[in-house]
Amino acid sequence: MRIVIAGGHGQIALRLERLLAARGNEVAGIIRRPEQGDDLRDAGAEPVLLDLESASVEEVAAALRGADAAVFAAGAGPGSGASRKDTVDKGAAVLFADAAVRAGVRRFVIVSSMGADPRHEGDEIFDVYLRAKGEADAYVAGLDALDWTILRPGALTDDAGKGLVRLEAHTGRGQIPRDDVAAVLAELLDTPATAGLTLELVSGSTPVSVAVKSVAGN
Repeated sequence: MRIVIAGGHGQIALRLERLLAARGNEVAGIIRRPEQGDDLRDAGAEPVLLDLESASVEEVAAALRGADAAVFAAGAGPGSGASRKDTVDKGAAVLFADAAVRAGVRRFVIVSSMGADPRHEGDEIFDVYLRAKGEADAYVAGLDALDWTILRPGALTDDAGKGLVRLEAHTGRGQIPRDDVAAVLAELLDTPATAGLTLELVSGSTPVSVAVKSVAGN
């Protein structure tokens, strides 16, 4: 498969790129800064220079044409203000989804956040973030032209992945290593029967492949 990842230099994205490339996939990662390109090449991915806060739908669609799947793993990141939660966590996700539709890429996986909700209340930065992620999820889920899966990990850690997870519609709060998030994303991309599902993810006792097959109904 050819897979294009938005937020290609992110911590989860770099892990995912390595996994997908090792499986023999052709991987491209969208980045904002040229100096990030070497890290993507080291991970086995092709860097695509594009700013999702200023690019047009057609520019992003051009980067997506010919892909079999798209993954939105971009984020404004810690330390960013409320305005960038709106332009990246929501705006860039909406743009990437619209571009996937225009490019004819049906399979679409979005990395969201546990607690994401378009009706989330509050004015703190994290409240704005959860609302923005929720609005992005709702937008993607409303696009009939996409075979979407929404993944909502718990609190992210840099612990070594164990490959053991809990993946369900509702898991309750918990932590999850970024390694294991990437492993689940790779498995979701290989499992089209997970389309239409919104899934929460935390560490657990079930091997990744078994957990994904389970939610897919296999």
